[in-house]
Amino acid sequence: MHQSENSNDWKWQVANRIATREQLEKQIVLTEEERSAFDGDIPLSFAVTPHYASLLNNEALRRTVIPTAHEHKHGTGELADPLGEEDHRATPHLIHTYPDKVLFLATPFCSTYCRYCTRSRLVGKSPANFQALEESFQYIETHAEIRDVLLSGGDPLTMTDPVLDEILSRLRNIPHVRMVRIGSKVPIVLPMRITDELCSILRKHRVWLSLHFIHAAELSTQTQAACRKLSDHGIGMVSQTVLLKGINDDTQTLTELFYGLLEINVKPYYLLQCDPVRGSAHFRTTVEKGIELIRSLHGNISGLAVPQYVIDAPGGGGKVPILGHDQIRREGGDVVFRNYEGKEYRYPDPA
Repeated sequence: MHQSENSNDWKWQVANRIATREQLEKQIVLTEEERSAFDGDIPLSFAVTPHYASLLNNEALRRTVIPTAHEHKHGTGELADPLGEEDHRATPHLIHTYPDKVLFLATPFCSTYCRYCTRSRLVGKSPANFQALEESFQYIETHAEIRDVLLSGGDPLTMTDPVLDEILSRLRNIPHVRMVRIGSKVPIVLPMRITDELCSILRKHRVWLSLHFIHAAELSTQTQAACRKLSDHGIGMVSQTVLLKGINDDTQTLTELFYGLLEINVKPYYLLQCDPVRGSAHFRTTVEKGIELIRSLHGNISGLAVPQYVIDAPGGGGKVPILGHDQIRREGGDVVFRNYEGKEYRYPDPA
């Protein structure tokens, strides 16, 4: 794909995102099904950076960002808000589900939208109102039990350096906040955003990054360089990989990804069962498949390369590590399991 001489500038990449079928067809040949998916209303915002579009000759990556008609099919048990975040919304930008941790939704903007996104109800919608963030800072300040803040959205690393620096400064000035994390796919879809200036800000505020890798094809030269730069600045990185049917649900694909991550100092942290968001049935494997995969990894690859296999309990029960069949039971089309509080939750998993 031809890219401008400015393509190494992250703001150029954002300004030149591919956000329509017409723009996409200038880059790749779409199938009839992909073309027709753009007709009518697309349930989730569509956009992809020129950088990530250059990787879409890989079929697995292509399926995660280009809409298909499958998104219009709503399966049993699928929800717009599968994790029950709205029931735990403490302020317009803050979700307080766990006792000592809050999710800070700093922006609804992503430079590239994943088709299986848990927050498809929010991302790509109205822009962030920075004046409205003040209420969230005050909430954290007055709740001394909060020790861990996860900045997410959208993707916080798409914000400018001064805005990000200000948000992180406010959080780090709260004495009881001991850990600040940022959830991001920027090093993968917008690696040129990882500048020395950004790294200095992240290092200054002692931020951990939770990165969203799903396939070894994402480990472009630029992405590897971005992660090594982050590592050289002393920034800790873990990866949360969503298990996706036909994309990364085999031992070899996961092994290639997890070893590739270790080589750029990113620790494989979670292998996440795909959340039952509306229109996601074509992405979701069975829980049985997830257990089979994590067992195949244990003993066959380095322990450091093996993540935890978890289900984020629908309705807001938190992430539950699944180690084997004895933790789950089947009831009709659901898998039933208990979270850390001993409460039962159901994940839609048709036999």
